Amino acid sequence: MSRYDPSKSEPKWQAAWEKRGLFNAKPPAEAGGADSYYVLEMFPYPSGRIHVGHSRNYTMGDVVARYKSARGFNVLHPMGWDAFGLPAENAARDRKVHPRDWTWKNIEVMRGQLQKLGLAIDWGREFATCDPEYYRHQQELFLAFLEKGLAYRRTAKVNWDPVDHTVLANEQVVDGKGWRSGAPVETRELEQWFFKITEYADDLLDAIDTLDRWPDKVRTMQANWIGRSRGAHVDFPLTGNAPDGAAEALRVFTTRPDTMFGASFLALAPDHPLTREIARTNPKVAEFAKECAALGTSEEAIERAEKKGVDLGLTVRHPFDPDWELPVWTANFVLSTYGTGAIFGSPAGDQRDLDFARKYDLPVTPVVLPPDADAETHEITDEAYTGHGVIYNSRFLDGLSTEAAIEKAIEKLEDLGLGEGATTYRLRDWGVSRQRYWGCPIPVIRCESCGVVPVPKKDLPVELPEDVNFDSPSNPLERHPTWKHTACPKCGGEALRETDTLDTFVDSAWYFARFCSPKAEDTPVEREKADYWLPVDQYVGGVEHAVLHLLYARFFTRAMRDCGYLGLESGEPFAGLFTQGMVTHETYRAGDGRWLTPDEVERREGGWVETASGETVTAGAIEKMSKSKKNVVDLDEFVDAYGADVARWFVLSDSPPERDVEYTEQGVEGAARFIQRVWALAEATPEDAPGPLTVAEGAEGDALEIRRAAHKAAAAVTEAIETFRFNVAVAQLYEFVNTLRKVGGDHGEARAEALGILIRLIAPFAPHLAEECWARAGGEGLASEAAWPEHDPALAAEDVIVMPVQVNGKRRSEIEAPKGLAREEAEKRAMADPKIARTLEGLTVRKVIVVPDKIVNIVAS
Repeated sequence: MSRYDPSKSEPKWQAAWEKRGLFNAKPPAEAGGADSYYVLEMFPYPSGRIHVGHSRNYTMGDVVARYKSARGFNVLHPMGWDAFGLPAENAARDRKVHPRDWTWKNIEVMRGQLQKLGLAIDWGREFATCDPEYYRHQQELFLAFLEKGLAYRRTAKVNWDPVDHTVLANEQVVDGKGWRSGAPVETRELEQWFFKITEYADDLLDAIDTLDRWPDKVRTMQANWIGRSRGAHVDFPLTGNAPDGAAEALRVFTTRPDTMFGASFLALAPDHPLTREIARTNPKVAEFAKECAALGTSEEAIERAEKKGVDLGLTVRHPFDPDWELPVWTANFVLSTYGTGAIFGSPAGDQRDLDFARKYDLPVTPVVLPPDADAETHEITDEAYTGHGVIYNSRFLDGLSTEAAIEKAIEKLEDLGLGEGATTYRLRDWGVSRQRYWGCPIPVIRCESCGVVPVPKKDLPVELPEDVNFDSPSNPLERHPTWKHTACPKCGGEALRETDTLDTFVDSAWYFARFCSPKAEDTPVEREKADYWLPVDQYVGGVEHAVLHLLYARFFTRAMRDCGYLGLESGEPFAGLFTQGMVTHETYRAGDGRWLTPDEVERREGGWVETASGETVTAGAIEKMSKSKKNVVDLDEFVDAYGADVARWFVLSDSPPERDVEYTEQGVEGAARFIQRVWALAEATPEDAPGPLTVAEGAEGDALEIRRAAHKAAAAVTEAIETFRFNVAVAQLYEFVNTLRKVGGDHGEARAEALGILIRLIAPFAPHLAEECWARAGGEGLASEAAWPEHDPALAAEDVIVMPVQVNGKRRSEIEAPKGLAREEAEKRAMADPKIARTLEGLTVRKVIVVPDKIVNIVAS
């Protein structure tokens, strides 16, 4: 018997697939009535090389694509590159290369690596977002949004990196510092471009309930990010010491007006207009505002920070009591971007308010009595009570539930003319301006006479200049001597181009739609083709994109629909979403602090050492494969050593796909051995054996056992793929192969049928091996073109089942029984079981409950 050689087999079959154009999606008119199926993995950023950890999500998507193709669907499975972004500019600065050259070189390398995996991808649809042929259509969409009122420009607070000289998203601020430069981030006010995502806030939130093929945790994260809150606007009249020109009252938004009798202070954001006015003449307030600005705008950073504030020397009157005055502070945990930039502090019911009140010795009055608590003894110490209950210490609200008290308080505020019910959102409009070169130019021109003027469509794309330098950290487009200087399209006078580029999240917010018609020249998407393919049936990617990318994509499809580019009535881009776990690996660190790759260390007696020096190495935590910690296994090196099918099989084997899987040599070797076992079964096929599409009617004995194993495997693997339980499918295939190896004899037709089913079942997982086995077994055409095996329900049915037997609710034994065994017979077998008989010694059986095919429960005393 020869060994299966992936180094020869895999390139051969990849060439065969390419020659046949096997994975090219058919245009709607040529699909012959086949249903469409669009499967997509989140496209990669071309940052360098791909490691084994990256391969997991592409392999999962590929299993689905190949499976659906075998089931007769017209499958679209494309690939592209999320190619703009700051890393390319950093590389240009550090390596003295152009971002374009660095990006395209990485794309070439990574494309070759992905092709080595044998992915069933329609490479004819490939594009990169940095190609002007892509971003000119993105510029057209921007102009359409601008005309529709969905894009606009205004002054806003931003995170500013003083070293990289660019705006940072909140996610790029780590512990108050720029994610790359490490410089403390500043809060600045700049003119920025925004997309009006809040226009769709209710739709985006309400539609989450329709996304039944999304993970619950992702739907929850989306809902929390949008953050719709029902509450009230409340006016607290100022009672003295207010600066000239100040409003008569401070307006706050609260979701808990039921707790207003627990109020002990008001707090304003450090950049609230009234705080700013006071800061002009109060150095202490000015210094505090400056300190808060260094926190940036990230809610996470603000939440972690110690709660601090400054008394502004103002007081306000409580809306429900003209004799009750409250002090007004400015506090670092109040955001001007949420509500009105002012809150009333009710410390007993909010942990931030409580921490603040304890620090500054402000009153803490409980007003919500938890269920089962005693009003006489209930008190708040170091933990606020944020739940619901019965209102007390609250005058006219006493005795009401929190829900009823909220409505009663709103009604009272409206009667007094000091507030009204309101709905607010955590979601803010999407700031898309970035002060960077390597991004899509924003297609507008600023003219002193005409204002902001859109670039005419005929002049798109506005291309990036190539002759730029990165000697200074500021925006190269702003510094370029000629690029920004142009003529106004309206008046012909001197004007300036917009030098900000678009956030790279914009590039990925609509790429899936472009894949439907990637060669379209006159429009971003061809409506007929987009309507045929969209929504994406199965989207696969990391949970780290659970909020922003997915939310922005959902906004974009709605905006494109309303601008006439899509007919997607629901507005939802992804019908199904799966967030895969990571591939993890042990980390290794040398004594001098250097991270080492797995191939730079070896285990010797006493522990790990660096191979080159023999110095002791510390083996650290098992973490997600990452280039920064070097705990990666290069995909090319892995494929050269083991083959692509082993990589594919391994990353799908041991763990549920939503969980992490640890990379171990034992696991890899086990996958490699399985590949060889399958090949051995195929190679043992006699030359005159029946073909792999044989149906062995009338089989008996061992031949029937083989057929049963084959059809059970077909049923189980089909269900496992449909439900994204790839590890379960792998386990079923291991069991199936073990049965074929265990049952001896020729059994010609039964074995041929079973082998044919096995090959087609493994084809989505290990496609190169499947092709080699298919050819060896005498199959016609390619295994990748063969129809998915349909199982016979009678053969797949379990003949014998195992039923647990309980005594008084505790499992004491189990019995084997034929499926459908009558209740009386199941009871007899359970009572006759020796373990049950011993358990029942000295007891009287009171009742026996039999759930057919499930369980026997004996009640005795």
